[in-house]
Amino acid sequence: MTDAPTKAGFVALIGEPNAGKSTLLNRMVGAKVSIVTHKVQTTRARIRGVAMAENAQLIFIDTPGLFKPRRRLDRAMVAAAWGGAADADVVVLMIEAHRGVTSGVKAILETLSERSGRSPVALAINKIDKVKSEVLLALTKEMNEAFPFAETFMISAERGHGCEALRDWLVTQVPEGPYLYPEDQIADLPMRMIAAEMTREKLTLRLHQELPYELTVETENWEERPDGSARIDQLIYVARDGHKGIVLGKGGETVKAISQAARIELEEFLGRRVHLFVKVKVRPNWLEDAERYSEMGLDFKDGNT
Repeated sequence: MTDAPTKAGFVALIGEPNAGKSTLLNRMVGAKVSIVTHKVQTTRARIRGVAMAENAQLIFIDTPGLFKPRRRLDRAMVAAAWGGAADADVVVLMIEAHRGVTSGVKAILETLSERSGRSPVALAINKIDKVKSEVLLALTKEMNEAFPFAETFMISAERGHGCEALRDWLVTQVPEGPYLYPEDQIADLPMRMIAAEMTREKLTLRLHQELPYELTVETENWEERPDGSARIDQLIYVARDGHKGIVLGKGGETVKAISQAARIELEEFLGRRVHLFVKVKVRPNWLEDAERYSEMGLDFKDGNT
């Protein structure tokens, strides 16, 4: 133990969809609290992961990716992302080394100065193993000429390269104060939502590219059993009858495989036996249903044009 005063603060991870924010969050926290897929726009809620580092508690906000919104859900996700940046003590902008300064990155930089307030902003260039060193140096120069970043880090969130240096710097940036969460807590999301996110990840990985954005998963019931196991009932909401058939699969084999994969991961996460029951329900207008947005941690009003 150290005699140094404790510190605690919020760190917002922002960037384009698929920049690696969820992967970095999971690495920093040391557990899987945010879904990670190779499809964009999979993070919907501002998921807070809590990491202990030395005498500091770093509370990471994994925001939805910043992109040009087209639908109500898109607009609510983008509003949540910028809200996370505005509320944070430190902001980390993540970009992909091999994609460089895209039009999306340029749009973020234009908005960043007015949205980040006085919080220090660091640049994390991710997936550095995909490019040569001279490309990295040129990208670093271009980005720092475009915005006054407090620090620049070259990382691989997937492999862990550079993540420790980033974490150590974040410790120096958060304010002194008492811990905001118990030291053994890794996320402030209810377990019901974490369970729903795990199932949605399996759906996203398994199904057609366009379908996942028109479905959502809710944990309808969570029952603790005397033998220490848990019964979890979940509903998958889809927008159309045709989508229900895709999710179910022939003879129900697709939803069965998704449920089994989610159950295995839940058991590993909880460290105990789980009985997972998943049903599929058609709700044509769920994208316009305020209650569904609340379940995802989003503000329905933020989706207004």
